[in-house]
Amino acid sequence: MKRWLAIPLWQRVIAALILGIILGRLWGPGAESIKIIGDIFVAFIKMLVVPLIFFSLVAGVASIGDIRKLGRIGWRALLLFVVTGQLAVWLGLFLGTVVAPGAGVDTSSIEMGAIPEPNETTWREMLLGMVPQSPVQVMADVNVLPLIIFSLLLGIGILMAKEDGEPVLKIFDSGSVVMQKVTMVVMELTPFGVFALMAWVAGTLGLEALAALGKLVFLNYLGCLLIIGVIYSGMIKFIARLPVRDFFRGIVDAIAVSYSTASSNATLPVTLRCAERNLGISNSVASFVISLGATINMNGTAMYLGLATLFGAQIFGVDLSWGDYFMISILGTLGAVGAAGIPGAGLIMMALVFGAVGVPLETIAFVAGVDRIMDMMRTTTNVSGDAAVATTVASLTGDIDRAEMISADDV
Repeated sequence: MKRWLAIPLWQRVIAALILGIILGRLWGPGAESIKIIGDIFVAFIKMLVVPLIFFSLVAGVASIGDIRKLGRIGWRALLLFVVTGQLAVWLGLFLGTVVAPGAGVDTSSIEMGAIPEPNETTWREMLLGMVPQSPVQVMADVNVLPLIIFSLLLGIGILMAKEDGEPVLKIFDSGSVVMQKVTMVVMELTPFGVFALMAWVAGTLGLEALAALGKLVFLNYLGCLLIIGVIYSGMIKFIARLPVRDFFRGIVDAIAVSYSTASSNATLPVTLRCAERNLGISNSVASFVISLGATINMNGTAMYLGLATLFGAQIFGVDLSWGDYFMISILGTLGAVGAAGIPGAGLIMMALVFGAVGVPLETIAFVAGVDRIMDMMRTTTNVSGDAAVATTVASLTGDIDRAEMISADDV
């Protein structure tokens, strides 16, 4: 067991992916008999959705510490987080619509259950449904959008309560940490789930499904590179009015660590060091914006949630309306906020977006095997976004040493 756990999780997942494909090609349709192992893995992921979102979101909002900080620094950071998150998720929807990576995959050879009817909810019903009339019922029904609204309000309430809210904040901080640990335990099941699911996919759907996965991986990397190269570079050049090359040179250590670990939380100390030493950002702005961003700024994940939802809709023939697209854009952004900064958290967030627009959760089975490969790039995008927002906010508020940033490559 120790030797098994000593192997990095991503290496175990890649090995399971390859072995699953080989077994599926050799076994053929009979590989469906081990799909139950993958189904158990997906069930564990579904189990984590509500508690992970609830604790992470409340703790993330309350971690601001003082609601007055939402003034000079906070509102700028939050605005940039929301705007870039929306741009990211719509980019994912655009790429998924134009390229259609899931189109043409024949699923007739396997039983997937009934495909849900398209979501025909009107915008008035959607707005009313955002108000959680019963938070407990919302959690029981896994109705995620009103759950997110309730979590945000509860976090704001803790901030407003100040000292009286500190005992409650400690509960949610502890709960968030505990749920991240539980998530990491579930992620240890990933190699077994990936092995079974990829054997099932390769054995019953064949090379068409594998080619579709290749397209999905390519679009994931393309979308993340566009976010970094266009959105973040545009922020640095036109809003912060700083040299783009010097910015990326200053965060190269954070980029390397984020790509290798696929964890925003693990990269946080490196990102803070790069921001203060290489970019010249003041300690107060860097610690506030980057720490908050590691919790709620997940643009790579937001882009991927939009892309993956269309991928699943195309595979299973689910017709999505413009209302569904807007629902995806909202949940993709808010779901990314609730995603824990640890490897594999994006898989858990997919369940909430898929369920809201009627995309079968079996889609998770297709993407679980290659998720780690994509997660590495998504995390790099998220961490780069934290640094970009911190740099932009610091520039707007005068809390940056421009000379130190520009000369950082000479240090």
